[in-house]
Amino acid sequence: MSDRILGAVCVIVGAGMAWAAHGYAAPISYEPVGPRAFPLLMAGLMAGAGAWLVVRPGPHGFGLARNHLKPISFAVVAVFVYAALYEWLGFTLATTVMALPVGMAFGGSWKQSLAAGAGLGLVLFLLFDKLLDVVLPTGLLSFILGGR
Repeated sequence: MSDRILGAVCVIVGAGMAWAAHGYAAPISYEPVGPRAFPLLMAGLMAGAGAWLVVRPGPHGFGLARNHLKPISFAVVAVFVYAALYEWLGFTLATTVMALPVGMAFGGSWKQSLAAGAGLGLVLFLLFDKLLDVVLPTGLLSFILGGR
């Protein structure tokens, strides 16, 4: 049940992100895919993954386990902290910080979650910033990632 709660929260947050990003438009096109591509892609991925968590069959039925509430709560809070720290920390670090409690909520160790978050943040940054020319904030790592 706790993964279904997280899934429902992800669907709601993803829908809100998509609604907020739908109107993004730049007066001058400086990126090939425009400013709304990244937030809409992330919103779609978040909502899709959340929907999968809601409808997938679970091994324990729909029972709510108390020991799952704490990690799921941390994961939900991490999504909101991610949004708050995104500009200041930059995409790569904010993604790493968010992946730690989310990964642990899904059973990963803190080392695995941290490594996966760092890898995900760096690979997605390189994909969007270098390959697709979508400008992402570099934040505290601007001296390494070529700050903008």
